[in-house]
Amino acid sequence: MILYDEAKQTFHLRTETLSYILRIYPTGHLGHVYFGARIEEPFEIEHLVPEYKIEVGNQVIYHEDDRTFNLNTSQMEISTYGKGDYRDPMIHMRFEDGSRLANFLYQRHEMLEHKPQFPEMPEARSLASEPIETLKVTLRDDVQHVEVDLYYSLFLEANVITRRAVVRNGDFQEILLEKVMSMNIDMPNDDYDLISLDGAWINERQIHVHPLRSGLIRIDSKKGVSSNDHNPFIAIKEKNADENKGRCYGFSLIYSGNFEATAEVSPHNILRILMGIQSFDFFWPLKKQAQFVTPEVVLTYSHQGLSRMSQNFHTFVERHIIRPDWQNQERPVLINNWEATDFSFTEKKLLKLARTARRLGIELFVLDDGWFGKRNDDSSSLGDWFVNRKKLPSGLEGFSRKIKRLGMKFGIWVEPEMVNPDSDLYRAHPEWIIRHPKIAPSCGRRQYVLDLSNPDVRDYLVNAISQVLGSAEISYCKWDMNRNLSDIFSPYLTHEQQGTLFHRYTLGLYDIVHRITSAFPEVLFESCASGGNRFDLGMLYYMPQVWTSDNTDAHERLKIQYGTSLVYPLSTMGAHVSNIPNMQTLRQTPIESRFNTAAFGLLGYELDLNRITPSEKKIIKEQIAFYKHHRQLFQFGRLYRQKSPHASLDCVWMNVAKDQSEALLGVYQGLEQPNASVEKIPIYGLNPKSTYRVRVRKQYFLLSLFGDLARHALPIRLKANGIAFHILNNRYRMPVETEEQVISGSALLENGFVPKQKFIGTGYNASVRLMGDFGSRIYHFSRIEEPDS
Repeated sequence: MILYDEAKQTFHLRTETLSYILRIYPTGHLGHVYFGARIEEPFEIEHLVPEYKIEVGNQVIYHEDDRTFNLNTSQMEISTYGKGDYRDPMIHMRFEDGSRLANFLYQRHEMLEHKPQFPEMPEARSLASEPIETLKVTLRDDVQHVEVDLYYSLFLEANVITRRAVVRNGDFQEILLEKVMSMNIDMPNDDYDLISLDGAWINERQIHVHPLRSGLIRIDSKKGVSSNDHNPFIAIKEKNADENKGRCYGFSLIYSGNFEATAEVSPHNILRILMGIQSFDFFWPLKKQAQFVTPEVVLTYSHQGLSRMSQNFHTFVERHIIRPDWQNQERPVLINNWEATDFSFTEKKLLKLARTARRLGIELFVLDDGWFGKRNDDSSSLGDWFVNRKKLPSGLEGFSRKIKRLGMKFGIWVEPEMVNPDSDLYRAHPEWIIRHPKIAPSCGRRQYVLDLSNPDVRDYLVNAISQVLGSAEISYCKWDMNRNLSDIFSPYLTHEQQGTLFHRYTLGLYDIVHRITSAFPEVLFESCASGGNRFDLGMLYYMPQVWTSDNTDAHERLKIQYGTSLVYPLSTMGAHVSNIPNMQTLRQTPIESRFNTAAFGLLGYELDLNRITPSEKKIIKEQIAFYKHHRQLFQFGRLYRQKSPHASLDCVWMNVAKDQSEALLGVYQGLEQPNASVEKIPIYGLNPKSTYRVRVRKQYFLLSLFGDLARHALPIRLKANGIAFHILNNRYRMPVETEEQVISGSALLENGFVPKQKFIGTGYNASVRLMGDFGSRIYHFSRIEEPDS
């Protein structure tokens, strides 16, 4: 699907739905022509690219032979500063004579039937069943003897292109790289908006929309991790685009460290998009005949709105990022002991929690922080990866056997990248942390960051964590990282290399996790960084799921999971049901809504199951049974988003089976509205030729959540309308109303789904559903098989 037209000097990259076209200018520069919906051959460049046909005043012409061509008004695929292009450049470097002038011109190209691999970093995986064509274009600066290879790889099923740049130095001189982005795209600004995913701890990946006007917007991280401030993803959309219509472009970086993504609109209304490693505080000495490899950027396009853009990303992640042995593998339902016990646990207490969890249907017991060293709070023992026998007398081996005998798998928590000042490791190796030897280091969460640029540190961590994972029957590992980098100086690196520390830290992390995950392929690794501080494609390459956020409040999680789903599939999102009032928000939400939110992800529970009521245990048991029955659809269905919680307090989303045989619709409301209007919910992705049976998931409406008044007045009023209540443990509860409809796929797609009307404050009968504040429903759509004619 890569076509080269020598006469037109154009390259045309095509998938099923998109086209990407670039060309060689007469000057030898590589220019951008088109990125969008697939177009067919033949085409004329003049019809695709608006260009100046006369000299533009006050511009620097590149050569007297063509006074109409200047770099500042041209659409480029690679850009530098100093020859008349005054926009932010893709590459900036310093040569031995102090010059920063670089001018890369077309040298040659190759069309490859495979995807070249660069093992120092995570990258899109090739599959034997899906050939990956790659265009490699080499550009050269003949004066400085430096070459840049631009790689474009096509992923046909996902409708994705990946890009990266590799800078190769010659034998003429050593150079200093000060900025090397992975990609540069210039295209006309059609009054676009930029979407970014921004936030903070327990408030990650909130959707923000920025109108693109003259000037530059920068989304970045300087924290040493991809960060919860700004995710390494942006989208560009036209003004009227929404979830299901309009043109959208998506860009996501396969990288876990400092990054930047910029969108610059020039005075001539050309939009330049750059993405790659953060250029601030980045200085990389490039020796003679050495090369520097940038991380890959994933690009996709949709002319059918943001949901289709996200589906392209999801397909790509599930097929080409996730480790092959975990692709399409259902994840277990887990219990994590953290919110139940904190650091204060004994083996007896943990086993009591595990027994209750198993009776409810939970499959995996995860032992969180506090099992090692002298760890009774967060002030000590990080780095000392040996079991605390006072808490676990039988050790990890003995405890894991007891969990296995209960019929559950066993998982463990670690935070390998950190060390406490109060630890045997720090006392033995104070030189192993990131710090300047003359400046007192700053603490975060009473811990320091280990210097992963140092191979001795990496070897220690690989050996220590491997011993932990090999010491017991461990099937799951939560890999945490609870602070950002500071005091940026490495005692290990030379003074010329100090500007490389951020990137070397990330490369060191990749080396560690590659060695450990390769040695323990059967272990399910979950990445975590104070929740979602490192939710990126780089970590997903090694660890197939991420703890989405430390915020487990059901209402806030709707926004976090909705924003995350713009680029990351539900099969990567750890999502737990926790206790109320919620630890992060103090909000009280129904236990059914806590499940209905977490179910659209990788389900877990994080509460003390021995301190809840028998009725709540019954509810949880039914929830888990329902999730297991529909687990494949919850985790790997095709996601459609109908209503954003970022635009209102309500949310609607839907997972559809890839064969369109069934679907799950999640409907969530914020605050109850008196005398609310009737609903009609848009439906997408079903087969118009099929007929579907729609059933609401059986769940319970706990009236006691409404306080003392609900215990008396509200039940009496509703009983007067013929509704029977069941009393258990002095708590009123009422089975939710049954609801079943049979509807044609075409009617659902054209007219939407009309559920039972909400309670409007004046009586109750079988046609009404009770939601209440933060109430929710899950509806199951199942195709009715037509009898053979």
